[in-house]
Amino acid sequence: MEQILQGRSDTNIRLDDLCQLLRHLGFDERIRGSQHISRKQGVEEKINLQRDDNKAKVCQIGQVRRVILKYQLGGKG
Repeated sequence: MEQILQGRSDTNIRLDDLCQLLRHLGFDERIRGSQHISRKQGVEEKINLQRDDNKAKVCQIGQVRRVILKYQLGGKG
């Protein structure tokens, strides 16, 4: 969580770790092909993650960061 919120190493975050964090924050995950789609009741945004090698895409990490901050998930914000 801290690594994502700091935004200093977005190119080094594994997709599996990001998906695990979202599940920990109460998101439901659905996998459709190469897409990991996460939704949470009370959160408008649907988070759609795709693999870039074994890492998460940088733009998608930014989306997750904005959602965490906007909804003050995980006690941060």
